[in-house]
Amino acid sequence: MTELPVERYLRLGLRLGRHVDGIVDAYYGPPELAAAVDAEPPIDPRTLVTEAETMLDELEDGWLRDQVVGLRTYAGVLAGESGSYPDEVEGCYGVRPTYTDEAVFAASHERLETLLPGDATLAERYKSWEDSILVPTERIERTMAAVIEEARVWTRGLVDLPAGEGVVLEIVRDKPWWASCDYLGNLRSRIAVNVTLPMSAIELLILTLHETYPGHHTERSSKEHLLVRGRGLLEETLVLVPTPQTLVTEGIGKLAPEMLLEGDGAAALAAVVNDTGIDFDLAHALAVRRAHEPCARAEANAALMLHDGGASEAEVQAYLERWGLMSPEWAAHMIRFFTEPTTRTYIHTYSAGRELCRSYVAGEPERFRRLLTDQVRVRDLLEARDAGAALDQQA
Repeated sequence: MTELPVERYLRLGLRLGRHVDGIVDAYYGPPELAAAVDAEPPIDPRTLVTEAETMLDELEDGWLRDQVVGLRTYAGVLAGESGSYPDEVEGCYGVRPTYTDEAVFAASHERLETLLPGDATLAERYKSWEDSILVPTERIERTMAAVIEEARVWTRGLVDLPAGEGVVLEIVRDKPWWASCDYLGNLRSRIAVNVTLPMSAIELLILTLHETYPGHHTERSSKEHLLVRGRGLLEETLVLVPTPQTLVTEGIGKLAPEMLLEGDGAAALAAVVNDTGIDFDLAHALAVRRAHEPCARAEANAALMLHDGGASEAEVQAYLERWGLMSPEWAAHMIRFFTEPTTRTYIHTYSAGRELCRSYVAGEPERFRRLLTDQVRVRDLLEARDAGAALDQQA
């Protein structure tokens, strides 16, 4: 019997996942398909390239075809194809990475100078500010749990959370990432938080909302409920790292904190942090975060320098410390992130995802709800951005 295109897609993604641990971020589709892939020897990546190209010849334009383009790109990387790093990023996520001029970071630093006055260097003052609102490691778990409960209540007003959904919080150490939302299927997620690195109160809030409500867990559980169970879209049961799906997901995660912290959810969340005994001024913290946000693009620049510009790790470390205002510890952590097989291109999903999803939503909760509940393509986001830019020019 001929396999349906969606079954071929699931098989292709799972076969790629046999080569690099972590490429499959989640799978809760037909168990017999996963069992069959696990039982076979790993398929040569060159064969997977051919399988992907055959699918691309047959698929109509749409969300599924976009995903297969990402898989074909990553299979080519595994097969040793000699494409450039920007080509790899664009092939995986549908957006070409661009280098941000350091003048953007310099302007951000000027705004921070005003918000963080003092005689020390800006990097020292930024670190001192973060240190002043650090959450003690032993309090991180229970504080995050309290934030999750408040955020869940707020999110119910935005989207109908399916009955039975929920998250389990797990504390981990010594990972190349800061946190992860491992979607388990059946409307449940495991949120793993790496406490090896220090965490400030504002970072705790942003990270928790990003991973849970109304971020990653909300998206995955809503799509399982509405798209998989409601419409039978089995392609949503597989979440793959090197694909456009991930850029949209990270864009949602980046916007999720803004929905609460810039709106009517802010007071309750600030109260949770203040209950831990930290003297926390949320309005000031948000002003600092907004001023610092452009500096996050320094991370994308750093990855381009490392993989495309021939820079050494020492040069990249210095760049992140200067323009990203990172501590040496955090800069080293980011370099590790840039060099892991699963995440060497992933850094670009954060800045590009945030900017594209933000322009798509344009302050309208209904459009954010659509990101959480429907198959929105990267092409949709690019078209919304370009349309908005055209309107701005006319104005």
